[in-house]
Amino acid sequence: MSDAPIEPQDWAFGVKVVQIEDIRVARGLTRRPRSSCRHRKMVYDEKERRVWCSDCETEVEAFDAFTFLVEHYGAAVSRLNRRAEELTQAEKFQLRSRAAKAMDDAWRSTTMTPLCPHCNNALLPEDVVGGLASMSKEIARAERKRKASLKSK
Repeated sequence: MSDAPIEPQDWAFGVKVVQIEDIRVARGLTRRPRSSCRHRKMVYDEKERRVWCSDCETEVEAFDAFTFLVEHYGAAVSRLNRRAEELTQAEKFQLRSRAAKAMDDAWRSTTMTPLCPHCNNALLPEDVVGGLASMSKEIARAERKRKASLKSK
């Protein structure tokens, strides 16, 4: 015989049974397998206080029904937010388009030309063909505000 110490084996003290369901739950999965039906046509029965699918005619768990509603609500809210953003962008673009259309209409006149609102000099289309000098809108608004305050004093 060998003088090596005896190391007890786990199986010697009984069989260790590992539940696969416990491992699935520990990983964030469910104990119950998902069915092939996605339960898109849920019926909410207030009298029996249950939720069931009219496609597969099985009862749907309350948590699954709630998750379905939350997903659809979240998708609807994101669609509304995206639509609101698109409308805001369209309104901003339309404002610029209106100003450009007003200038085009003024320049299309054969006998009259628009005037600069500040210096009353004529603005001809030839003046802007080569490009325009630009200035920060914030600075321009601050300058107008300063001039308006000087005029009111």
